[in-house]
Amino acid sequence: MDTMYDVVIVGGGAAGLSGALTLGRARRRVLVVDAGRPRNAPAEGVHTYLGREGLSPLELLAAGREEVAGYGGEVVTGTVETAERLEDGGFRVVLDDGSEVRAARLLVTTGLVDELPDVPGLAELWGKDVLHCPYCHGWEVRDQAIGVLGTGPLSVHQALLWRQWSEGVTLFLHTAPELDADQREQLAARGVTVVAEKVTGLETAGGRLSGVRLADGHVVPCRALAVGTRLTARGGLLAGLGVETEDVEMGGHVIGTRVPADPSGATSVPGVWVAGNVTSLVEQVIGSAAAGVRAGAAINADLIAEETRRAVAARAAAA
Repeated sequence: MDTMYDVVIVGGGAAGLSGALTLGRARRRVLVVDAGRPRNAPAEGVHTYLGREGLSPLELLAAGREEVAGYGGEVVTGTVETAERLEDGGFRVVLDDGSEVRAARLLVTTGLVDELPDVPGLAELWGKDVLHCPYCHGWEVRDQAIGVLGTGPLSVHQALLWRQWSEGVTLFLHTAPELDADQREQLAARGVTVVAEKVTGLETAGGRLSGVRLADGHVVPCRALAVGTRLTARGGLLAGLGVETEDVEMGGHVIGTRVPADPSGATSVPGVWVAGNVTSLVEQVIGSAAAGVRAGAAINADLIAEETRRAVAARAAAA
């Protein structure tokens, strides 16, 4: 591993590797630091990714790493402990093994954390039978008994959305607000069953979800459970550089936090870009990959502008 790079990319998911690929093809020296814990690791496959449909998340990342290496990019396993702005405008990056590198620019693609509801058995099935995105997992559970765990004002929206994939949808109100007459009419019209009893746990058979257990002891048969998690950006590293997170609302309800950035991924701090779920909470894998490409191209353009300014200044000084 060298000590000086054009760009250090923190996070080696779809966004980070796509950014590295773009920058590598632009003949930039790139280092990707990845903790090796992708958010979608429990999923059996990546979906709605054109040309890669159904490929496992780990296979996709392995292919991406190989492609990045083919253009001279480096990928190391580890975490970035700190990133510090230097007087020359670059950055000093310290890894968890104590090693230090310097970079002219930073691209942070650290993703987000799903904060799961406190229901026994739910975390163990997360990403398998406990799901969040119908566009990622809906086809695989089509026509099955699908439950929606109500945790907030968007629960009705979720139930109506999942109804597209199955006629057997049950909305468990759990901790969601009481339904009004209009919401009840919408759910009834679409054939969505509403259960008011609080959920106390999940039942399994053969390691797969078989039912949702209620406070009264009754178990409702269920093969998939949709959950609206709180989505929290992994922005701790950026806070030390002066980049703060902001709340994200949907339907007037806060669903999580993100790192604000412009369309290219540039943050409020010069030289620092973000891409993927750390700034776009509901982005799918292919969208995160596209965001990495945009950020990589923007960073390359920014470096070219700086290098041109320096060349002009040097030429003037030599005249």
